[in-house]
Amino acid sequence: MKNNYYVPFTKKMKRDYTILVPDMLPMHFSLIAKVMENYGYRVALLRNSGKRIADTGLKYVHNDTCYPALLVIGQFIDAIESGAYDVHRIALIMFQTGGGCRASNYISLIRKALAKAGYGFVPVISMSLAGIEHHPGFRLSVPMLHRMMYGVLYADLLMALYNQVVPYECSAGDAQMLADRWIASLGRDMKKRISYKEVKEKYGEIIKSFARIPTKNEKKPRVGIVGEIFVKYSPLANNHLAELLVREGAEVVVPGLLDFCLFAVTNSVNDYTRYGGSYLKYRIYRFFKGFLEKKQRDLLCAIDEE
Repeated sequence: MKNNYYVPFTKKMKRDYTILVPDMLPMHFSLIAKVMENYGYRVALLRNSGKRIADTGLKYVHNDTCYPALLVIGQFIDAIESGAYDVHRIALIMFQTGGGCRASNYISLIRKALAKAGYGFVPVISMSLAGIEHHPGFRLSVPMLHRMMYGVLYADLLMALYNQVVPYECSAGDAQMLADRWIASLGRDMKKRISYKEVKEKYGEIIKSFARIPTKNEKKPRVGIVGEIFVKYSPLANNHLAELLVREGAEVVVPGLLDFCLFAVTNSVNDYTRYGGSYLKYRIYRFFKGFLEKKQRDLLCAIDEE
């Protein structure tokens, strides 16, 4: 859906524009950013945080706007105004599913805020499988999506292992350093074509490496973090809740991004069974539901086996 603020990301822009990516899942988006870089895009994963992000967002959107949207807009404009980037050589990207709220309306809110701040010329890319918009300079090819999917699987595993180890590590920072090393290594691996067999073999290597981190022989209460997808995952949005819980003596449990993907696909399957609609779409969604469930089983089995 286009509006009066729509600015396309052109093929020419791909050569010298930096795409700013909002921070939601640090490990997942780091790997997704590396895949994008492997396909010739310049990418900057935003890490700017603090009270000024919300304050900046409040300048350019109504104060009744949902908190996640306010923060995403605030982080984008704060980065633009930081002086770290040439404002005439940047684009923004928003990951969307095609549904309501952040899945579709964010794009219009971001563009309207940019125009209000004087940056209406900055392109905002909608990254969506639903084909919400067309940007000639940004194309999601099947091999690119393939690698991004592997990035999500790897990051789900890394996030789960990190959360299981960090409360018990003997030397603070060991789990984070190992996760960072794996993200760098996996990003390099995804420059070439990789098979799912290789991915599953890599699961075992990752799990064994975390098992070698020296840990204390104790058990702490598990605390789950759930809720709206951005607030649940983003340290910016939840005020570093996971870190606070670890300091307070808890082991954090956070659902993987694959769980959210399964939720979205299952919803579409259920919509057809309850309300009808396109049988072809139902068959496609049902196929992807089984596909994702198989990937999740493989991931869980790899953890159990090790």
